[in-house]
Amino acid sequence: MEAAKEHIVIRGCGVISPLGSDDATSAEAYLAGIQAFSTILHQGQPTPVASLPAEAEQKLQQLVQSNPDYRHLDRSVLLAIYAARQATEQAGWLSRDTDSQQEGLAVNIGSSRGATGLFESHFEAFQQERISPSSSPTTTLGNLSSWVAQAVGAGGAQISHSITCSTALMAVANGAAWLRAGMAERFLAGGTEAPLTDFTIAQMKAIGIYSKLHNHPYPCQPYALEKQNTFTLGEGAAVFALEKADTADLAAGDIVVEAIGLGFERIGSKTGISAQGQNFQQAMRHALSQLPSQNQGVDVIITHTPGTYAGDKAELAAIETVFSVLAPAITTNKWLLGHTLGASGALSMHYALYLLRSQRLAPIPYPAAIPFSRPSHISRVMVNAAGFGGNAACVILRRVLSF
Repeated sequence: MEAAKEHIVIRGCGVISPLGSDDATSAEAYLAGIQAFSTILHQGQPTPVASLPAEAEQKLQQLVQSNPDYRHLDRSVLLAIYAARQATEQAGWLSRDTDSQQEGLAVNIGSSRGATGLFESHFEAFQQERISPSSSPTTTLGNLSSWVAQAVGAGGAQISHSITCSTALMAVANGAAWLRAGMAERFLAGGTEAPLTDFTIAQMKAIGIYSKLHNHPYPCQPYALEKQNTFTLGEGAAVFALEKADTADLAAGDIVVEAIGLGFERIGSKTGISAQGQNFQQAMRHALSQLPSQNQGVDVIITHTPGTYAGDKAELAAIETVFSVLAPAITTNKWLLGHTLGASGALSMHYALYLLRSQRLAPIPYPAAIPFSRPSHISRVMVNAAGFGGNAACVILRRVLSF
């Protein structure tokens, strides 16, 4: 029986991504192992991307049609609203009274790039000496959480932030801190990204990391044996409904945020990555230190590994250093849906929920630099994320088995 203490429980999860529009369609995609990439023509070059499938796109457009104000919002905001309503409804928090507000419900939605699509559109209009009065309010980062709060009737704190690709896990960290401090009764935390725009893709190509494998079944290949960059952009959002609960309030099958670790290192390159992955080491050790001293192992690590040779190698080196003896199974979902930047940590957390519930871990389907191991049971999953600037975050999720 667990010792009496407070837990951060995931009461609901909303997701929309290249793999589907909800838990069920995403689970089908994970089970089938079918990647979600297509090829577009970007600046005259065939370029792989991971966009929403037709079914998810249709549901997103239905959301847009449900409220005339939504037609003016950036795609990143719409993805966040869609996922947040799903999470809130799953948790049983979504009120049908559109005029009511839940003062104890706080929101923290993050994004690495924010309203990229609208910003590019408005800037193009500006260059032609045409500027819309809606350009500022619809491109400011703050409208991410404020519109989500409007959509779900949240009357508590509304926080929008960006800490590059660690953004979503930092939102979860904020949620846990606010709940434990008593500054909120319930918390929606997650990340959203809609980066499939000309300028954003061009930026990633300029760094020299974008995948050239447009004609390969798997254009994004984390841990690939071949020394090449296979970074591929994807879009999506995932939002979690978090609540504080005592041990007595937990039930078998509940999933708790058991530990949160943060790490940082001085920038030694334009991406802030060191060969030893010091920021990953710090974040993982910080999270592991919060686990019971007699049981600090994890069954699976969902790595950040975006398919860049230097970044993937650094994270694997960090894992080898931290888990020098009992190395857990290592996996990722980016070979299926690409790198969704600020939403990637949230989508990895959603993948962790799938692993904890399904107990299914599939091997990587291309030559990889890691050995595949399938744990006999998955009860604890570590999720890593790191971003430009030297930051890293780590969240450990645990499935409650019994009492």
